[in-house]
Amino acid sequence: MDKVRIGIIGIGNMGSGHAEKLLAGEVPELELTAVADIRECRRKWAEDKLPSGIRIFDNASELMRSKQCDAVLVAVPHYAHPPIVIEALKNNLHVLCEKPAGVYTSQVREMNRVAGESDRVFAIMLNQRTNHIYRKMHELVKSNKFGQIKRVNWIITDWYRTQAYYNSGGWRATWEGEGGGVLLNQCPHNLDLLQWICGLPVKVRAFCHYGKWHDIEVEDDVTAYFEFENGATGVFVTSTGDAPGTNRFEIDLEKGKLVCENGELSVYQLEVNEREFCYTADGGFDQPAGKYIEVETDGENPQHVGVMRAFANRILNGTQLVAEGREGLNGLLLSNAMYLSDWLGKEIEIPFDEDLFLTLLNDKRKTSVKKTVEEKTFSTEGTY
Repeated sequence: MDKVRIGIIGIGNMGSGHAEKLLAGEVPELELTAVADIRECRRKWAEDKLPSGIRIFDNASELMRSKQCDAVLVAVPHYAHPPIVIEALKNNLHVLCEKPAGVYTSQVREMNRVAGESDRVFAIMLNQRTNHIYRKMHELVKSNKFGQIKRVNWIITDWYRTQAYYNSGGWRATWEGEGGGVLLNQCPHNLDLLQWICGLPVKVRAFCHYGKWHDIEVEDDVTAYFEFENGATGVFVTSTGDAPGTNRFEIDLEKGKLVCENGELSVYQLEVNEREFCYTADGGFDQPAGKYIEVETDGENPQHVGVMRAFANRILNGTQLVAEGREGLNGLLLSNAMYLSDWLGKEIEIPFDEDLFLTLLNDKRKTSVKKTVEEKTFSTEGTY
C-alpha cells in the first residue's frame, strides 16, 4: 500500500476544510474516497463540490461498512466522537479524531480501552502540537535546562466569535448538542498544550460565565487558577468575546522564563538558579543576573496537514504520530475539572469524581434548548 484510502465522517466546517486539503494534494499519502453526513444540506454540498468518484453516505455506519476506506477522519459534534471512533475501530479501520476527544472523561476512557485492544492506528487532531514555537517550549521545559516550573500564565482571548457563528448550527453552544463552550470548542488545543508542556495540574479553581457576551447557554468567558504537583501555580484566562484578544503564554522557571506571544518565543536565562540566589544574595534588593538568549526552531508549522501526514505515515511506515488518540484524555480532564469547580463553587482535585461530573452535565442537558437555525459553514483556515 502506497496510499491510505480515507473517508471523512462529518463534512461541516472542519470536515469540509480537511476534504479540500486532501483534494488539493496537500497530504499525498491520503486519498479521499468517501464522505458521510446525516445532514442533507452537507451531502448536497458534497455532490456539488467533490469529484464524482467520491462516495457519499447518509451516515457513518454505512461508510464504515462500505469497504471504500482504510481509515476515517471523524469530524462530527463532540458527543459523537467516542461512539463513532469505537465503531470504526471495531470495523477494523484506522481512526483520526477531531478534538476534543469527547465531552466527558468516562466516555473517552471507554474509547481508549477499545483502542488499546485494537491493532489499528488511533490519532487525535491536536494540530497545535505541530507549531514550532510550542514544540520548542515543550523541548526546553522537558529538558530541565531551566529547572522546575514556578508559575504558568496563559491569557488566550483571541478566540473571538460572533453571534452568527453560534447561530450557524443547531448543536452549537448548547449543553445537549456541544456539551460546552469555549473550553470544549476552542480551548482543547490550549489545554492540551498546557498539560503537554507543563504537566497536568493537581488542583483547579475555575469561574465560568455562561452567555456573558453572546446569546448562548454555555460559557464564553473563563478564569481559572491551577496548582501543580511541585507547588507551581498557574492562571488560565479565555474568552470568545474579546476584540482585540490576547494570546500570551508565560512559563516562569527556576533558571529562566519563556514567553510566547504574537507567534514569537522569547527566552530569558538566569546565570544561577533563582532559588539558590534568593538564599545566598547579600542585598535585599539584589536581582539575579541573566540575559535574553536566542533559541533555534525548525520554523515549521504544518498544523492539520502535519497531523494527517503523520497519521498516514504511521499506517504506511510505522512512524511517530503528532498525538496518540489516548492523549486526548488529558486536556479533557482539565476542562471537566474546570466545569466541576465552577458548578460546585470550590477547588477541585485531579483526579475528581467523574460520575458526579456526568450527573451534573446531564442535568444541564435536560434543560438545554434545541435551536432551529439555518445551517451555515465558515472557513476555519487559521482559526484552529
